[in-house]
Amino acid sequence: MFPGQGAYLPGALGPLAEDEPLVHETLRELDAAASRLGRGAPSWLLLDERAPSLADLAAGRPADLHLALFAAETALFRLLTERHGLRPRVLIGHSFGELVALTAAGVYGLEEGMALVAARDEAFAACPPVDGGMVALAVSVTRAEGLLTGLGEWEVTVAADNSPRQCVVSGPSPALERVREAAGKLGIDATPLRVPYAFHHRTLAAVAADFARRAGALRTAPPRHAVHSAILGRRLDGPDEVADLVAAHLVRPTRFTEAVRRLYADGVDVFVECGPRGVLSDLVAATVPDVRVIAPLRRRAGGRAVADALAGVAASGTSAGTSHVTSYATSSVTSAVTSHVTSYGTSQVTSSSGSVPAEPLAGPAEKEKRTDPLADRAAVVETLRALYAEALGYPPEVLTGDADLEADLGVDSIKQTELFAQAAGRYGRTLPADGSRLTSYTTLDALAGLLNTLPALDPRAKEALA
Repeated sequence: MFPGQGAYLPGALGPLAEDEPLVHETLRELDAAASRLGRGAPSWLLLDERAPSLADLAAGRPADLHLALFAAETALFRLLTERHGLRPRVLIGHSFGELVALTAAGVYGLEEGMALVAARDEAFAACPPVDGGMVALAVSVTRAEGLLTGLGEWEVTVAADNSPRQCVVSGPSPALERVREAAGKLGIDATPLRVPYAFHHRTLAAVAADFARRAGALRTAPPRHAVHSAILGRRLDGPDEVADLVAAHLVRPTRFTEAVRRLYADGVDVFVECGPRGVLSDLVAATVPDVRVIAPLRRRAGGRAVADALAGVAASGTSAGTSHVTSYATSSVTSAVTSHVTSYGTSQVTSSSGSVPAEPLAGPAEKEKRTDPLADRAAVVETLRALYAEALGYPPEVLTGDADLEADLGVDSIKQTELFAQAAGRYGRTLPADGSRLTSYTTLDALAGLLNTLPALDPRAKEALA
C-alpha cells in the first residue's frame, strides 16, 4: 500500500534502509531526480527520525512532504515486488496516492512520477485557491451528507468516503468551521486534518486544470499492473483514462469504501499497504470482513520485520507470488480518527467446540508473570492513555492505541520524554541508558511494549521515589 499525506513518519525508512540495499538505491535515484527538478532531496526526511514532523511539513513545506511521501511509497513498493516477489493483482490510490499508484504501475517512470508530483505543487503556486481545509467525521457518508443538507452548508461537500464510519468533508474555512462545530454539538467526532487546502472540492478547479496541462507534457507508458481508481470508480484501461484521472484528482471525491467493496467482491482478500503507518489497512479492516491487511511499516521497522509481516501472506493461505494482493496509496486521513476500527494484537483462543479451553495449572514462573503489572499490555495502554490524556488535555478517546503521538497529536519529543519518564516511574522501571530516542516508539501501544523491556529500578531508587 502507498500511504499519502497523513501517513508520513519522520525517518520511516531508516532501519529498513540499513538492512536493504534496494531501499538505499531507490532513494539515491529519487534524490537525483529531485535535484534535476530543482527540488531538495527527499531521502533525509525518510532516513533521519529527527526530521520535521507531519504537522511542520504540512504547514510550512508541503512540497517537501509530497516528495517524501512519493519516495517512501515507491521505495517500499520496489522492495515488496523486486526483493520479496509480490505480484499485485491490482493497485489503488487514495487522493495523492493515486499519483503514486500510477507510477508504481509503470504509467510514469520514476523521474516522470517525481515530475508529476512537482507539477501538482507548481499548479497550486500558479493558481492559489481560496482558504480552505478538510474535516474527518466519524460517521457514514450518508449521515455526513444528511448533516450538510440539514445545515444548508452547500459550500462544504464530501471529499472522501473512507469506511462505513468515517468520511471527510471539504470546503472554505468559515463554512467548514460551522460544520465542525455543529457536528460537535451532535456528538459526532470531527477532526480537522493537517492540509493546506480544500482538496477534492470545486474551488480547486483552476488548479486542477493547470495541473492537467502540466501533466500532459509528461511521457507515459502502458501500465504493468492494473489500476483501479477510487475517484473515477473504475479500472484505468488506457491513456485517455489516465488523463481523466489526473484532471479529476483534485476536484472529485474519493469513493474508497465503494472501491474496497468492489475489489472484495472481485475476490481480492489480501491488502498490502506500501508506505509508513497503516491508515488504509485499518479502513479496509473496518469495511469488509475476512480479509488480510498487511502494513509492513506501521512502525519504523528493519528488513526482518518487513519479511515477517509478509510471511503473513503465506500464513493466510496464499503465496507471496500469486496471492490476490492489492496495493494502496492513502490520503490525508489520520489514525486519530479511526477510534471505531477494531484493534489487533490480542485474540481469544477457543477449542473446536467453541468454548474457551480450561486454564492450565500455572507454575511459579507463570504466577510471577501474572503479578507483573506490565504483563497485561492492554491494561498498560489504558494506564498510559489516562496519564497522557490528563497531561495533554486531550479526551481519552482520541488517544487510541495506534494514534501517532507526533504525527497525529502534535506531541513534541520533549513532552513525550517527560510523560514516558512519569510512566516508567509509575511502573518502577528505569529509562533507557543508551540514549535511545523515545519518539521511535510513536504510539501508546509501542510505548507499552517498550516499558516491558526496561530494567527495574534499583530498590533504593524506588524508596526515593516513594
